[in-house]
Amino acid sequence: MQIIAWSIPGFILFIGLELLLARRRGRNVYHLPVALSDISCGITQQLFNIISFGLGLAVYAWVYQFRVVEPSTAGVWLIGMIGVDFFYYWWHRASHEVNILWASHIVHHHSEDYNLAVALRQALFTNLSMVPFLLPLALLGVPPLVYAACKGINSLYQFWLHTELIGKLGAFERVFNTPSLHRVHHAVNPQYLDRNYGGIFILWDRLFGSHALEREPPIYGTTKPLRSLNPLWANFHYYFTIAGLAASTSRWRDRLHAIVAHPGWRPGQPSVTTTRDEPRYEVPTSPGLTRYILVQAALAIPATMLLVLHGLSLSPALRLAGVGLVAAGAIAWAGLLERHRWGWPLELLRLAGSLALLRVLFAGP
Repeated sequence: MQIIAWSIPGFILFIGLELLLARRRGRNVYHLPVALSDISCGITQQLFNIISFGLGLAVYAWVYQFRVVEPSTAGVWLIGMIGVDFFYYWWHRASHEVNILWASHIVHHHSEDYNLAVALRQALFTNLSMVPFLLPLALLGVPPLVYAACKGINSLYQFWLHTELIGKLGAFERVFNTPSLHRVHHAVNPQYLDRNYGGIFILWDRLFGSHALEREPPIYGTTKPLRSLNPLWANFHYYFTIAGLAASTSRWRDRLHAIVAHPGWRPGQPSVTTTRDEPRYEVPTSPGLTRYILVQAALAIPATMLLVLHGLSLSPALRLAGVGLVAAGAIAWAGLLERHRWGWPLELLRLAGSLALLRVLFAGP
């Protein structure tokens, strides 16, 4: 988690550079409301990790007690780096094939743009859902800190994959994942669905039959668009879809199957691949509101970084207050952009709470 937190300034820098380069090339790869939604999902995930990351690491450390091998120092890192990517592949594949896992992972695929901001669009429950898939590394003798470092490096590598400005990379793509291959993964074109799950290595996809090359322009997003900028709704809406799917059938067998079925499954019907035919979700913005939200986002990003790095040094009450207020801001952006009546009340409440929290934090003895 610390590796990702220290990388936040670099993420923002490269997003800015991508935006400038795209404009020089006459490309429109960013839509501000969508990019803000992507970043707000990243902020809320990092804030949730402050609370939940220790749980996953604690489970891993407990299983590590029962390790069956003791690799050398070099062996630990080799097993860690290759193993994290191998088990990541199977978690990623399962997250596209099992409804309850797709309910979390779908957040990363909502964006109808494809740019570096999309790399930050992560789900609240991603890390927790990944833990069971990575536990074999504990049994193989990879220590918890090495595991956490390898997992962080794996995530960092995937950041640069989320861009349209880098073309195909020739022979490099036979072994490693690249932007071209990952564009396929984010596309809803029928021939691209459920392809290219690898993190660093694309070899797993070649070995296990899920590999596809980029041959026609990808159409990004999900087959059923979210049509919302709200990070909270993005993280929970598909659980309601599963509940509705289970409620639509009278057989308990089908109700239970709805939880683990492929996202294309419908009771009593064959699984189908649908093609999205809805126009992209557009939100008109005013210059004044845009400037205001950009300022708030510019403040929220370093606040998130500081909470991730130093939040554990705060009392539980102050830590929870900080997490809640920054998360409320990310949700309020969506309310303001989408002109919801609750947008400004939530934002004003957040501002008042933030001023009160700063007063407590910086009050003299």
